[in-house]
Amino acid sequence: MSPSAEYPQHRGERPARSLRTLCLFVADLEGGGAERMMVQLAGGIAEHGVEVDLVAATARGPFVGEVPASVRLVDLKRGGTAAAVLPLVAYLRRTRPDAMVSTLHHASFAAEVARRMARVPTLHFVREASTPQACPASEGLKARAIAHGMGWTYAAADGVLAVSEGVAAGLRVHRGVPDTKIATVYNPVVSADLPSKAAEDPGHPWFAPGAPPVVLAVGSLRPVKGLQVLLKAFARLRRARDVRLLVLGEGPQRAELEALARTLGITDVVEFPGFTANPFAFMARAAVYVLASEREGLPGALVQAMACGTCVVATDCQSGPREILEDGLYGALVPVGDVEALGDALAAALTDPGDPAARIARAGCFARDRVVAAHLEVLELGLRQRAHGASPRRAVARGAS
Repeated sequence: MSPSAEYPQHRGERPARSLRTLCLFVADLEGGGAERMMVQLAGGIAEHGVEVDLVAATARGPFVGEVPASVRLVDLKRGGTAAAVLPLVAYLRRTRPDAMVSTLHHASFAAEVARRMARVPTLHFVREASTPQACPASEGLKARAIAHGMGWTYAAADGVLAVSEGVAAGLRVHRGVPDTKIATVYNPVVSADLPSKAAEDPGHPWFAPGAPPVVLAVGSLRPVKGLQVLLKAFARLRRARDVRLLVLGEGPQRAELEALARTLGITDVVEFPGFTANPFAFMARAAVYVLASEREGLPGALVQAMACGTCVVATDCQSGPREILEDGLYGALVPVGDVEALGDALAAALTDPGDPAARIARAGCFARDRVVAAHLEVLELGLRQRAHGASPRRAVARGAS
C-alpha cells in the first residue's frame, strides 16, 4: 500500500465500540522486530472494525509492503522523530484519534510531546519492547538523557504496554512506573500465514537433502544480540560435529562478526545473508534456532521458531526467554555470555531435539488474534474509564496475555 498524507476526518460507518479510531506511531518501517509487530498489530485491530492509521515519521523500509489494505499508512515525510513532531501535531488535531500507541523510545517521546502540543483528548499508550535497566552515574550523557526522557514519557502517557512480565518488572524497578499503569500484553508474533510462509522454499543450498544440520539465528547484528559469543560457541561445536550456522539480519556489527569468523576459522560454515522478509522458511528447516542475546524484551523470533516446531536454545537473559520457555520446559536456557554452556546446549539439541508439537502448542499463546484481543481490551478499558471520569493512567488494569 502506498504511503498517504491524506487523512479525512470520517471514513464511513463507525463500529459500536468505544475504540473507533487508532493511531500507531513509528519512526519508520525498517527491518526491526518492533516495526514488524506494529504492522501486525495494525492489521489485526483493523479486522475488528477499528479505523487504523499507521503513522510514520518517514515511511521507508521493507515492512512498507506488508501494511495491509485495511490500514492507512500516513507518511509524515520527515527524516526522524524530532522533525516529525509538528506534522504529528497537525495530524492529531485533524483526525483526533481515540487512542495512540507508540513504540521505541525516541518515537514515544515525540508522540507524547505532539499530543500535549495538539491538546487533543487522544489517549496515549507507550509500547515498551525492551527491559529497562538501571542507569548508573557511569553511563554516558546520551544514555542518561534517554532514561530521563522515557521517565517523563511513562509518567505523562496514559498507560504502558509491556511486552512481557520481565519488561513490566523492569519498568517498576528501574523507571518507577506504578503497577496500576502497566498492562502486560504479548507481541502478535504468530500470524495466521506463518505456516504457509514456513512451507516456502528458502532458496539456500545448505538446506538441500542430506546436507549437514543448520543452526539458525535471526536478529540485528549488534552487540546486545550476543553474536560474538554465538560464533565462539559454534566454533567449539564445529570441532566435534559437521554443522553450519546462518545468521539472518543486518546491522553495524557485520564487519566485526565476519572478522571474528575468519579468526575462528569458520568462514566456510558460517553465513550472514542479511535481512530476509521470510525468516520462517529458514526456521522450519533449521535443526536448532539459537538466541544468544544479552538483553531482550520479548524475543519474537524465538516464539516464531517454536511455532515452526524447531528446537530452540536461548540465553537466560532479561527478559523473555525464561517466560517463553517456561523455565526451560520448551527449550534449553543457558547463562548469558557462557561460550561453553551455549556450545554444549547446541550439541544436546542436535542430538535430542524434543517434541515439536509441544513447542507449536506453546507458541499458540502468542498468536496474533489472541494478542490483538488483549490490546483491544486494554485500550477500550482506558477509554471507558475516561468516559466515567477516571484517570486512565491510574486505572489501566493488567492486560490479558
